[in-house]
Amino acid sequence: ARLLGIPLRDLLAQNRIEVAQQAAAAWGHILLLKGAHTVVAHPDGRVVVLPFANSLLSVGGSGDVLGGLIVALAGQGAPLWEAAWVGAYLHGAAGEAARAQYGDAGLLAREIANGVPAVRRAMKSGFA
Repeated sequence: ARLLGIPLRDLLAQNRIEVAQQAAAAWGHILLLKGAHTVVAHPDGRVVVLPFANSLLSVGGSGDVLGGLIVALAGQGAPLWEAAWVGAYLHGAAGEAARAQYGDAGLLAREIANGVPAVRRAMKSGFA
């Protein structure tokens, strides 16, 4: 919200998809709007909305895990667009797996990070 110059309560009242698309187009960069149903927008108008709305994904350090996933995918040669939305998907799916295994309370970002290898294996076999 701060980067967009919009108070958080106003941003939450707006269409997050449109806000993300407009900002990505205006800035000329891929934009990831983290939150329940994370939005990833490309300057050319493409958009991906992730299906995850898990409170674990907002714990301290979870954004660092997300950023690390995106950078790791880009470092392995994925185009930035794919790195952004696939990284966000991995992050969300690993958060869902951690919640299913441990429940909602008292989890740390490391539980998300620790779940990523299993999610990647599931994605490769077509089950995530």
